[in-house]
Amino acid sequence: MTAMQRVLTTLSHREPDRVPLILLTTMHGAKELGLTIQDYFSRADHVIEGQMRLRRKYGGDCFFPFFYASLEIEAFGGSTLFVEDGPPNSGAPVIRDFSDIDTLEPPRVASTPCLFRVLEAIQGLKRQAKEEIPIIGVAVSPFSLPVMQMGFDRYIELIYEHPARFARLMAVNEAFCVDWANAQLAAGATTICYFDPISSTTNIPRELYRQTGYPIACRTLARIQGPTATHLASGRGLTIVDEIAATGSAVVGISTLEDISAWKIAAHGKITLLGNLNGIAMRRWSAEEAEREVKEVIRVAGPGGGFLLSDNHGEIPFQTPDDVLLAIGEATRHWGRYPLEWVDA
Repeated sequence: MTAMQRVLTTLSHREPDRVPLILLTTMHGAKELGLTIQDYFSRADHVIEGQMRLRRKYGGDCFFPFFYASLEIEAFGGSTLFVEDGPPNSGAPVIRDFSDIDTLEPPRVASTPCLFRVLEAIQGLKRQAKEEIPIIGVAVSPFSLPVMQMGFDRYIELIYEHPARFARLMAVNEAFCVDWANAQLAAGATTICYFDPISSTTNIPRELYRQTGYPIACRTLARIQGPTATHLASGRGLTIVDEIAATGSAVVGISTLEDISAWKIAAHGKITLLGNLNGIAMRRWSAEEAEREVKEVIRVAGPGGGFLLSDNHGEIPFQTPDDVLLAIGEATRHWGRYPLEWVDA
């Protein structure tokens, strides 16, 4: 099977030739090219070459041309802070006062250089992947983007105390998210990962999610012209699995903080699971520990398909050693081959 066939088969809740490995490496491309993280993400051709080398090295079943989340804040006129050994973070908030929301407008994707750089990377990878390798684009959800736009504490105050301005900010962010996601699909992305950590029950109560993040996701995903995967970025989501499935997402990223066997039961026939190797712990795993973790996750979630092996956050930490990533790839190819006869042996 090609990587595309493998992924599509498991999305239909059937068993392909083996469990797909969705290895979400981003910053490791800078290591491969001997560049700083900032230099690496400054050019599309760096990311194209980095993704190709990473897939050859670790044997993953996708390309992941995600740059960094605060790139969307740059599109709104903000800035990014780079560090030597970790993910870039957003700089000062672009919304400094609640009244700034009254005049905020969504960026124009076609005329925003930082976004166009991502589209160039997707186009370049599409020329390599053709129809054989899935390409995963990323859009931060309208409901989660304000944490970077204005800060977490001010955003929570907005939700509870300023409903009219909250509604206007969601309208602006929804318009941008839809345009940004559809531009990536038009450039060649196979699917869009809808990063929505604030909807996680780690961050807000379920009832508040049902009143806010859930209807926003339903409206937004309905306007994205391709398949989507919802990712809660390490946050819990088991108690909202039915709502996430009802948004139309085909995949949900699950937390290592929750019982994957409970997820397997709750998601059966509704939505495919993505996860849930512990991205923090894997920085210090030995190759033997990596194999053991992969084997256990496959044992629980692999039978019957509907499972994509990945980390639990949506991005492999920069400090994760090559030996661990190589061991994850080897263990997936060894223990993930269907039928999983060893599971019940």
